[in-house]
Amino acid sequence: MPHLVILYTPQLDKETNIDVLCRSLANTMLAARDESDAAVFPPGGVRVLAFPAAHFAVADDGSAGRAAGGTGDYAFVYLQLRMANGRTAATHTRVGDALLKTTQTHFADIFEKRHIGITLQIDEGVPVYDAKHSNLHPLFNKV
Repeated sequence: MPHLVILYTPQLDKETNIDVLCRSLANTMLAARDESDAAVFPPGGVRVLAFPAAHFAVADDGSAGRAAGGTGDYAFVYLQLRMANGRTAATHTRVGDALLKTTQTHFADIFEKRHIGITLQIDEGVPVYDAKHSNLHPLFNKV
């Protein structure tokens, strides 16, 4: 962990490269530092996964968007970062602000052309079950 899951309306696949967004967000997570300038996330634990919604409804079916001069074809991006507990509120804010900035930068051109909603949430908690099986961490723990 941490895992960043992105759900988005599928018309965005025709308008932007979601793989580029995923890599940019992973790089943002890898660059995140806490108040003592320590890395917030272990490199081998960073995961960014994106899924277009097979079925969706956004807002009012486009009426307000058409009335405002748009197409009424709304897009939406939901990002949920799940991390283990123990980090400070300042670190949560620092990470959230950085991820939001990366996301806003990625969608800036689209934001100017269409109506789009972007939501980022960070969840932290104690899992009731947490099992891991990975050979990724040793790649980054070499001295």
